[in-house]
This record gives sequence, C-alpha cells and structure tokens, in this order.
Amino acid sequence: MDALDVQVLLKKHVSESLQERKAIFFKTGPGEYAEHDRFLGLTVPAVREVFKQSVHLPLKEIGVLLASAYNEERLLALFILVQQYKKADTVGKQEIYQFYLDNIEFVNNWNLVDSSAHLIMGAHIFCYDLSRNILIEYAQSKYLWERRIAIIATWYFIKKLDFVSTFAIAKMLLSDKHDLIHKAVGWMLREVGNKDVAALKLFLDEHACVMPRTMLRYAIEKLPQNNRLMYLKRKA
Repeated sequence: MDALDVQVLLKKHVSESLQERKAIFFKTGPGEYAEHDRFLGLTVPAVREVFKQSVHLPLKEIGVLLASAYNEERLLALFILVQQYKKADTVGKQEIYQFYLDNIEFVNNWNLVDSSAHLIMGAHIFCYDLSRNILIEYAQSKYLWERRIAIIATWYFIKKLDFVSTFAIAKMLLSDKHDLIHKAVGWMLREVGNKDVAALKLFLDEHACVMPRTMLRYAIEKLPQNNRLMYLKRKA
C-alpha cells in the first residue's frame, strides 16, 4: 500500500455536505486562522477506519499524506505516526520524532496539533529526558501552530505529574493575542488541575488577574463555583 492507495480509500468516505460544514467550522474563510486549509469532507471515525487499513504505511508514504493540501489526509498521517511511534523501538522512535520535527510545518491546524504534539513530541522529550528548549523556542514562534504545539506537547508531562514546563510556557503565552492559544493554555492548566488542584490554584493566584478571559474560563472550568467566581472577580 502507498499514499495513493490510501487517498483512494479516503475518497470513498467523502461527503460534500460535510466538506462545506467543516470548512466553516475550521475557519477557512479569507483572513481566518485556517484560510490555508482544505477539507475532503470526512468524519473522524471515517478517517480512523482508513487508519486501521494503513497503519503500517512506510514513512516516505506518510510524508506524502502529511504534505497534502487536505486536512483529513494530514490527520490520517499523524494518526499513523502516533501509532507507529508507540510501537517502535528506540531507534524507530527517534526516527519518527525527527520526521515529526522535519515536517512540523504541516501540523498546521488545531486538530492536527492536538492529535499528535503530546503523543510524539511530548512523549519523546519526556521519556528520553531531552532538552525542553525546543518547546520554549516554539512558544516564542511567530507561527500560531508552533505556539500551540509548545503548550499541547506538555500534556504528556502533565500526565506524568510534571507541571514545570506547562507553567513556564503558560506564563510566556499570557499575552498571546490568539484565541486558539488562550483555549489551549487554559485547557492544559485545567489538565494540571485534574492532577493537582493545589498546583493550579497557586498558578491562578499569581496570574488570574492578567490571564485572557477565555484562558481563565477554560482553566477554572472544573473548580468549585466559589473558586471560579473568586478568580473571575480578580480578572474583572
């Protein structure tokens, strides 16, 4: 099986009506964050169905899908990469990690970032105790998707009860102007709270007053109502 075979399988699941709805949902209009993106019109379950048939695709062919103009083809490529990374030995994991970095420009929508950054980049950095400077560099990037990758990659660390990088990158992104970053940072802070609510509250005690409202609302979503109201009043 090669990339062309996979593209043929995907096209069997195309829905023209879904194509239009997804284009609107993912903000592909002029000047919107996904103006660059195109959609075939496939549900995520349909993509996962094709994934089951193509999970052993060679890296070279995955690269063809990852460079596709179509979001669903890139999403499928990342599903395959994540699964292959989980199953690979140390040499294979390093190869996939480097491949991910070399093709980071194609991880360029929120669904693509959220499906892969923590499971490849976060996992590799944590498990092999690599420098986290690359996440700091991404957090400072002018590219929206690299900034989102930086914070979402720390989700793997959070699951291992390591919050240091999440808090450091969250601080860097407090003044970010993009709503998708506000949501991502707030989401990761909420994940910290799921593991250690005291750690989340310490961060909020210091930074709630300057956090963008969307970021704050995401971060406090699972706190008791009295805590939520207290932090929202600080923002006000």
